[in-house]
Amino acid sequence: MKKVGKIILFVITGLIILSTFVFLWKKSRPAVTVYELVSPSTGTIENKTVATGKVEPRDEILIKPQISGIVSKVWKDAGQRVDVGEIIATVKVIPEMGQLNSAESRLNIAEINLKQMETEYARQTALYQNGVISKEEFDLSETGYDKALEEKRNALDALDIVKNGVSKKYANSSNTQIRSTIAGMILNVPIKAGNSVIQANTFNDGTTIASVANMNDLIFRGNIDETEVGKIKEGMPMLLTVGAINNEKFDAELEYISPKGTEQSGAVLFEIKAAVKVPESTFIRAGYSANAEIVLARAADILVVPESCIDFHNDSTFVYVLQEETPQQVFDRKPVQTGLSDGVSIEVKEGLTLQDKIRGNKIDVNK
Repeated sequence: MKKVGKIILFVITGLIILSTFVFLWKKSRPAVTVYELVSPSTGTIENKTVATGKVEPRDEILIKPQISGIVSKVWKDAGQRVDVGEIIATVKVIPEMGQLNSAESRLNIAEINLKQMETEYARQTALYQNGVISKEEFDLSETGYDKALEEKRNALDALDIVKNGVSKKYANSSNTQIRSTIAGMILNVPIKAGNSVIQANTFNDGTTIASVANMNDLIFRGNIDETEVGKIKEGMPMLLTVGAINNEKFDAELEYISPKGTEQSGAVLFEIKAAVKVPESTFIRAGYSANAEIVLARAADILVVPESCIDFHNDSTFVYVLQEETPQQVFDRKPVQTGLSDGVSIEVKEGLTLQDKIRGNKIDVNK
């Protein structure tokens, strides 16, 4: 048994010594670095920036009453389409007691005057027919009667306006009927029947009855950073991605860049607007969030390599072109002239051909 144990111990010691020599031999060998080989290709590079914002109607009109009162009936709901002049709601006037009393008093006085002028006119008519008075005196009496009659009509109309907000004479153009001023879609009706409303005047904006907009004329309103605003100009095409609509993009055209920026969270942003071209088959709701891609520069059919293959040194750019692949890779450092970059690929204007192979990322041969 002792002899077998000695043999096992001797074998283990030999294996340890052998593995040590193998390890030291491998460590003493020079390290061979292997790189990925990349071939230039022909492609297109676009330099883009992205603006965030939302889609909204170009003009959203707030419909406000021209008379104060109580909403008696709402004829339209949000989402319905209206034409110019179509009634949205009806307002019932609550008369002010002082104005009502003055209007009733005016009507009473007009009726008293009219009664007096009727008597006078009848007497003057009889005298004129008998030849007692002249035509001139009769005409004056007739004119006075007509004035009294017209004054009664006006007093009656004034009383109707105070009580009902409209007279019978102008019932069709009553301002108690709140009408749409544009054709479009109703976006919101914030009032209900029974709500009090205030008329729009010099001192008050008035209560909003409804908001109406033309949903066929939409714009993208967003913000762009100050570092990018100098690269864009009106008329540039944009590609719009709406978050609520998957797998569909919309064309847009930049039409406004704000001349003044606003500071938000330490960054200066400039507002931009773009006209959105929406197909008839697609309905975009007001307020959808969206991202707009703006192509700042584009180069097509150019020689392209990964930007990671470029060696930047001061103001110069270099690549390592393969000269010999066996027994190990040999590269030659070669200056090139670069152009447009999108952060992943870069244009090479001079110094390379499609037949060249250049050094890419290092390959870990120990894996």
